[in-house]
Amino acid sequence: MAIVTEKTLPSLPPPVNTVGFKAWSKQNLFSTPLNTLVTVLMLVFIIWMLAPIVQWALIDADWVGAKRADCTSGGACWAFTQVRFNQFIYGFYPETEQWRVNIAALILVLGIALLTYKKTPAKLYIGLFMLIIYPIMAYVLLHGGFFGLPVVETSKWGGLTLTLVLSLVGIVASLPLGILLALGRRSELPIIRSLCIAFIELWRGVPLITVLFMASVMLPLFLPEGTNFDKLLRALIGITLFEAAYLAEVVRSGLQAIPKGQYEAAKALGLNYWQSTGLIILPQALKMVIPGIVNTFISLFKDTSLVMIIGLFDLLNIVQIAAADPIWLGSQVEGFVFAAIVYWIFCFGMSRYSQYLERQLNTGHKR
Repeated sequence: MAIVTEKTLPSLPPPVNTVGFKAWSKQNLFSTPLNTLVTVLMLVFIIWMLAPIVQWALIDADWVGAKRADCTSGGACWAFTQVRFNQFIYGFYPETEQWRVNIAALILVLGIALLTYKKTPAKLYIGLFMLIIYPIMAYVLLHGGFFGLPVVETSKWGGLTLTLVLSLVGIVASLPLGILLALGRRSELPIIRSLCIAFIELWRGVPLITVLFMASVMLPLFLPEGTNFDKLLRALIGITLFEAAYLAEVVRSGLQAIPKGQYEAAKALGLNYWQSTGLIILPQALKMVIPGIVNTFISLFKDTSLVMIIGLFDLLNIVQIAAADPIWLGSQVEGFVFAAIVYWIFCFGMSRYSQYLERQLNTGHKR
């Protein structure tokens, strides 16, 4: 006997034993006796490892003090990071002018938040503002010399401020250059293709520390006598060109993954090279290589610590300088832990955002 109904029945919830933490742990941690044994052993190992760390970092820690001798509990001396926190963030930037750094950072955070929020209206104009207007505004705020703002030389920039400046400028400037190099390497014009290949292979053939050394020490030797420009600007140029070469190869891998039918379909629609590249090919290629692009950005963020070789002090290097102060000798571990936490927050944030972008832009290439 068949039962026929014209009404759509509501969806039933999944069985109770297949959802929730209990079902997940049973499926992933305790599915077999061997997996149960491994899980228990790993939990014991983690507790054995974490217990002394928690004891050192929290229970026995000293949070207040003016010098290393004030830390007498035997645990971490977080008083060091508390006293030196301002230097870790701003480097040697004058304390009376640090409000300018705060305003630049606030605008940056607000702009990124608006761009990442899905329902933000006029996102195109906000993006253009962040790409064109904001860099000029940030330079005026940080460097000064305009609207009555006193000049703060770039040699006084440091700490997390310098790390973010190097990373953001490197990311924003190297991505479009890397895309152009990738397109040039796949060009049918032999001169353009050869020049792009030579550029990419030249910069990929040397380490970043060599590039920074060349930009700081060797480059002025090839310039006319009396010509000199800012050390930070030289570092930014070197980092941008270096990262652009790596990004070019990442983007090229995405371009090569586009099926030939996409190119033929674009030609069938009557689109010229730039129209088909900008509207059809490049968006798909960039979407497929998001993990590789973000991986390059994360690597760039961490490599900024190499600027120490040319006399610039980013977050990691400013921590080393602060720990070398005689009244804080012995506080290197606390300083490095602080720097590691800051680096992890930024790198993990970029990683999670790339995963969010992959989910939002997934239109069928996922296998």
